[in-house]
Amino acid sequence: MLIRLQIIKRSVFSGQDQKQVRVMKRATKASKRPNKKARRQATPKLTSEKTPPTRRDLFRTFRNGGIAAALLGGGGWLVVRDVQATIAEHDLSRIGNGIPTIVQIHDPQCSQCIQLQKNTRSALEGFPDNDLQFLVANIKDARGRRLATEHSVGHVTLILFDADGKRRDILRGPSTIQSLEERFRRFHKATHRN
Repeated sequence: MLIRLQIIKRSVFSGQDQKQVRVMKRATKASKRPNKKARRQATPKLTSEKTPPTRRDLFRTFRNGGIAAALLGGGGWLVVRDVQATIAEHDLSRIGNGIPTIVQIHDPQCSQCIQLQKNTRSALEGFPDNDLQFLVANIKDARGRRLATEHSVGHVTLILFDADGKRRDILRGPSTIQSLEERFRRFHKATHRN
């Protein structure tokens, strides 16, 4: 600042014009700023050494790892459970195993079949596990086609078998959950009396 004032005083007294004063101001400012090389040397260099983690970092890592393990474990358990249930549902050899059985003749590409499957599962939720069993006969599979042909039915159909594997009833077409529950209760009463 002192240098600038001296330059301005000299220029005013010596009769230099304003342009020269500005040029001199810029020169003094530039001389005060360090050049690029000096700036590079002045900045601290980053080292490759890592600082040790703090307790907070460790707790955050454990927390995040625990959450991830719970999510993956829970998701894996649900997937395994669904896969096991699907495999069990497609095992048509279970017809006549001592438990009354409801078999859906099913086409996996048919939206009505998918809806009937959801409704049937919902209707069966009120029954104990070993009172009625639900199976799916996929008509894209040879065993499913054979079962549908044996009973002269198409897809979107439920076949009700007693505990010995004898056909008792056939429900054709889509049905509501309430109507299925009523039919299954009557079927359950009829098969458990004998």
